[in-house]
Amino acid sequence: MDPGTVLVIEDELPIRRFLKPSLQSEGFKVLEAVKAEEGLALASSHNPDIILLDLGLPDMDGLEVVKRLREWAATPIIIITARGKEKDKIAGLDAGGD
Repeated sequence: MDPGTVLVIEDELPIRRFLKPSLQSEGFKVLEAVKAEEGLALASSHNPDIILLDLGLPDMDGLEVVKRLREWAATPIIIITARGKEKDKIAGLDAGGD
């Protein structure tokens, strides 16, 4: 059974190097984007089953990415971030993150 496609939008190479093989070992197809605009384009063209999104991207804040995705997609978005403040976590959920 194919578990589906995961889109990882993350600019940190070590994190992508950890996530990709871990997800692939569970059978997921993994798409990677290092910038927000690239991630939005991949989400639009590949319709992933789930999105793993970093909030600290070089070209756009991840919260804005969530808002833009929610304009047209219901894909589950799991936020992965080093931001530790409670307000950042709440803002991610309020923007439409899962």
